[in-house]
Amino acid sequence: MSNSAPPPASAGGTGAPAGSPYDWYVRGARLLDAGHAAAAAELLGRLVAAEPTARSARETLARAQFDAGRYAEAAASFRVLAEASPDDDYAHFGLGLALWRLGRFRLAREHLAAAAVMRPSWDAAQRALRQVDATLAARAEAGLPPDGAAAAESRLDGRTDADSPGGGADDSAQARDTTEADGDSTGAEA
Repeated sequence: MSNSAPPPASAGGTGAPAGSPYDWYVRGARLLDAGHAAAAAELLGRLVAAEPTARSARETLARAQFDAGRYAEAAASFRVLAEASPDDDYAHFGLGLALWRLGRFRLAREHLAAAAVMRPSWDAAQRALRQVDATLAARAEAGLPPDGAAAAESRLDGRTDADSPGGGADDSAQARDTTEADGDSTGAEA
């Protein structure tokens, strides 16, 4: 059996997925759960375009983008969630993880620290924060700039982290793995 997921079915050749937005969400979530993150991101992206205020759709889209390795897009999606609800620990966590993958360690630390403070018992957030702190310390000890090469390259256009797409997204996969031990949805390990 192939690991590639079929493209979402379209309704009458219009390019729109078949069914209602709720159907799109259910199919997108199932694709993500089955390990087809890129296909899920495509379908969920259409859903978020049609229903931009649907938080659960945007969160699931951000997770799919992250799992598909589309970290800048995941960061942008998580940023929208964090800005709309500054007390959303998961949005900050996802944003922090995505920024971490983008080499934006200082901003990643800010968002991971926010998630860790909001939910001190969340082991995944605490671990991710410690790892980013260790990365920052190692870079300082080695005389390297705090942010990585990928972050520097993304700034060649003159934009700051705050201006750039994904400047402030958290890792979604880490946040959503369900752990039996603490009962949290925590995604992949940091």
